[in-house]
Order: sequence, then C-alpha cells, then structure tokens
Amino acid sequence: MKTNKSVIYWLLSGCILLFIMVTVGGITRLTNSGLSMTDWHLINDTFPPMSEEKWVEAFEEYKKYPEYQKVNQYKDFQLDDYKFIFFWEWFHRFIGRIIGVVFIIPFVYFLIKKQLDHETIKKCFILLGMGAFQGFLGWFMVASGLKDMPDVSHFRLAIHLTFAFITFAYTLWVALDLIYPERKLPVLELRKIARIALVILIIQIIYGGFVAGLNAGLIHNHWPLMSDGQFFHESIRLEKSNLLLAFTEGKSGVQFIHRTFAYVVVGMIIFLFIKSRKFVLDKTQDNGVKTLLVFVFIQFLLGIFTLLFHVPLWLGLAHQIMAFFLLTAMTFTLHRFSK
Repeated sequence: MKTNKSVIYWLLSGCILLFIMVTVGGITRLTNSGLSMTDWHLINDTFPPMSEEKWVEAFEEYKKYPEYQKVNQYKDFQLDDYKFIFFWEWFHRFIGRIIGVVFIIPFVYFLIKKQLDHETIKKCFILLGMGAFQGFLGWFMVASGLKDMPDVSHFRLAIHLTFAFITFAYTLWVALDLIYPERKLPVLELRKIARIALVILIIQIIYGGFVAGLNAGLIHNHWPLMSDGQFFHESIRLEKSNLLLAFTEGKSGVQFIHRTFAYVVVGMIIFLFIKSRKFVLDKTQDNGVKTLLVFVFIQFLLGIFTLLFHVPLWLGLAHQIMAFFLLTAMTFTLHRFSK
C-alpha cells in the first residue's frame, strides 16, 4: 500500500502543534501562570471568561488557593495581573484541545478511507493513548499546587514535560517510518551509541524539569564553577539529609546534576560524531549527526547564559526550545541508523 502524503503531513502537523504546546507550556511556567485556572472541565474551559463579571468570579475563586494567599496577595496583585497569567494557562490548555481535534478527526477519516496500514493504525492508537495520558498528567501536575504549597510538585512537572517530549519524539518516529518506507540494514554500532545518547538526553530533560519546578536556576549563577568557586557546593550536602534527596529534591543538588550532566550529553554526541566518521553514511545519516553536534553546542551555550543571567524569560524559553530541537535531531538520527 502506497503511503498517502496527507497522512505524513497530518503527523508532522501534530509534531508542530506539540512543539507549540511545549513552548507555551514553558512560557506558562516561566511567568508563574500554571495555577491560575483552579479547575478543569473539558468543555466549559474552552474559552476564557467572556464578561467582566465572569472575570471577577474567576479571580475570586483563584483567591481561595495557596498561590494567591501565600504569594500574590502581598504583591498588589490585581485583576489585570490575573488576566495575564490566566491567558497563558488557558492558551496552553486550548492548544491541547486543538491537538486532540487535529488528531482524532483526521484519524477517523483516514480509517474510513483505508489510508492507514495495519502497523500505522496500531502506532496511532498508541499516540491517542499517549495524548490522553498527557492531558491527565497536566491536571495531575496542577492539582499538586492547589492544596498546601503555592507551587506544583517538581516531580509531576518533570513527568509532564518529559512525557510531552517523548510523545513528540514518537509522533516524529511514526512520521519518519512513512517518509522513509524503504528498509535497509541498521548501522548497529552507531545505533547502539545513539540509543544510549537518547536515554542520556531524556535524563537531562527530566532534570531540566526538576530545575524548572524548584526554580533551581536562580541560585549558583556562576560558570564553570558553582558559587564561591566550588565545583560541588557545600549547600548540596546541607540542604537535605542525604545525597539521594539532595539530588532529587534539593535546589543546589538538582542544579549540580543538571549542569554537570550537560557535559555527559555533549561528550556522548561528540563520541557519536567521531565514531560515525569511520562509516560510509548516506546523506540523511551524515546530516543527522552533524546537526546533532551543532545543536548540542548551541544548547550547552544557552544553558550557560540562562544560568549566568538568572533565567530571563526569553533565555529560559530559548533553552527549552533548543532542547526540543536537540531531541528532534536525536530522534531523526537514531531513526536513520535503525531502519
């Protein structure tokens, strides 16, 4: 069965929407907007309040929760401020709804028209489940900040962020299977290295979520060493009772892992590049490895500047976007070494 190009465009449009959603999610986090909507309804929340009375009602509801009571009420936080943070959380959820519509309606159409082979149908059902689970994770994350603490759990934030990246990567992989239907022998050694590099990159993305959730980028704003010229700052041990907790819940410890593990990510991709020079690669494989190398150095520099400048909105967002591009290049390169 010859693949219909419209199926490929459909999957790639899903990738673009996922990219937009993660970008808006980054803005939502960096502007502290994520807790502005204190409830979740599939239909009722589709549009923001449509009258001043409804806005006041939503704002009064927001005042019942920890973020306002423990933080914002001491900042002369007014209705206009609330409208600003509400917009980003609403927009983030709205894009999620758009993704659902853009996926389900064409999927049903392609099924009816028999434009999907059996293997692609199975993959699309997996994507459908991943999308639904991601929606659940979003609310699961928000709910953690509506009880006692005026912030979401950094564990839940990291899960929500990482699963969005993984969903994007899998969507891209399914599209690449259709774009490159021919099958060739995998480059086994390079595939193994690329797989390890992908796992390392995902671990780094998880720790990026930890750093964001704990606001750990606002301390130790120095490089290459942490504060006071220390490689392993003493606050890492002082913050928590043991190193396991320090490296998963402490601001200093989490930042130490994220900034140090960046060298591992860069080193692994350099290693992949050097190894790849010993093989005769086709154009897509060669371009994938070269793009990976360029992207990882850009991401490394963005991480340094984001830290040095105390995480300004534009730099924090650029750092997250570049992580997305890096994962895209990693997924593409692994695919080209695998099939």
